[in-house]
Amino acid sequence: MEKRVLKILEDLDKNIPAYNGENLFDAGLLDSFQVIDLVSALEDAFEIEINPEEVVVENFATPRAIVAFMRRILE
Repeated sequence: MEKRVLKILEDLDKNIPAYNGENLFDAGLLDSFQVIDLVSALEDAFEIEINPEEVVVENFATPRAIVAFMRRILE
């Protein structure tokens, strides 16, 4: 699961999977339009539906946060 998520992130921007900072948005690697694409790609890849209330900065701030978020959803 983690490899699939990281591949989706890499497809969005090759720099995202290796990002070790605090916030992808502040670093300019992710913006609100890309989050829409990311959510759509995650939903398609894992055949799930992500609740709009869950699309918050905390869940998408770092690659680790995104993987952890997906892990919670898939459990």
